[in-house]
Amino acid sequence: MPSNQPFTNLVTYVPKPGCFDALEALVIKHGPALKASGLITDEPIRMWKATNKHGEGPPYFVETFQWKDREGPNLAMQSPEIMSVWEPIGEILEELTIATLEPIVGS
Repeated sequence: MPSNQPFTNLVTYVPKPGCFDALEALVIKHGPALKASGLITDEPIRMWKATNKHGEGPPYFVETFQWKDREGPNLAMQSPEIMSVWEPIGEILEELTIATLEPIVGS
């Protein structure tokens, strides 16, 4: 994928025990911080509370958003507004997964 093309991230945030509410508050702030930075597209940011259908493991959060280009994540690290969310999120996460989504031809 060319570096100047938009791309979508799917992020999974699993909180440490006892940190669900704190993580939820930060995940809610994440979208507005990204929008204010101008580094993401106008595609809607989507967030969900997720649970394993078999009741295994703690609830967690899933988020999707679209960066304008490959430089976005690096430039985000220079944004005080975004870092004010990313740094405390890092302290209360059990697990973080960031996946880049690519459409499948024909879908």
